[in-house]
Amino acid sequence: MDAIRLKALLEQVRAGEVTPDAALEQLNTLPFEDLGFAKVDHHRALRVGVPEVIFGPGKTPEHFVEIFARLAARGNNVLATRVNVEQVTCTLARFPAAEHNPLARTLVLRQKSEKLGKGIIGIVSAGTSDIPVAEEAAVTAEIMGNDITRLFDVGVAGLHRLLSHSEDLRQARVLVVCAGMEGALPSVVGGLVGVPVIAVPTSVGYGAAFGGIAALLGMINSCASNVSVVNIDNGFGAAYVASLINRL
Repeated sequence: MDAIRLKALLEQVRAGEVTPDAALEQLNTLPFEDLGFAKVDHHRALRVGVPEVIFGPGKTPEHFVEIFARLAARGNNVLATRVNVEQVTCTLARFPAAEHNPLARTLVLRQKSEKLGKGIIGIVSAGTSDIPVAEEAAVTAEIMGNDITRLFDVGVAGLHRLLSHSEDLRQARVLVVCAGMEGALPSVVGGLVGVPVIAVPTSVGYGAAFGGIAALLGMINSCASNVSVVNIDNGFGAAYVASLINRL
């Protein structure tokens, strides 16, 4: 249930097309549906504008599929992140229209195609090793109703690659920039554009990268004032925030 569907339901009640009891039946699982092992938050789309998203790790395939099914029954797009093979196999058996992106480790069921974003979200990766995190961001931004542009493998080791996409960078309304190693790319991008840049440190790098901590610290200390930072490898979180910004 989101604001548009709730308003339409109330209009149907006012017009006498739906009885109050029938409307109540549609609303009876708000704010959440208790499955015993999980409480599915059907109220979230109405409250914050985005339906609940499934985080795969730790969930049995059976629990995962049941949560996926309850969210799908409401007619919204369904997004699951960090999914494993067993979860995907069980879900596709029940929802063959769902789309698995093995690189991003996402599973998506598209039931709406409305565009909610006002502009383009640019998804940028420093190197090819950062693409899985960038692709998670891309899938998230798309399913949340945004047009996106992918700019991959444009890191600081070859700045001419990034500069060849200067027009694409300027056309974006918000940018998500994923980088490992020393995490320098978001600062460079931030100095080229006048829009928000959401930096995603990735766990790519040799020993002293400390699993992304070096990139995280570098990004937090960015001298580009339009750069904000999310957690290590959190492409989903970056795209979520970018989507909210793109709706303003």
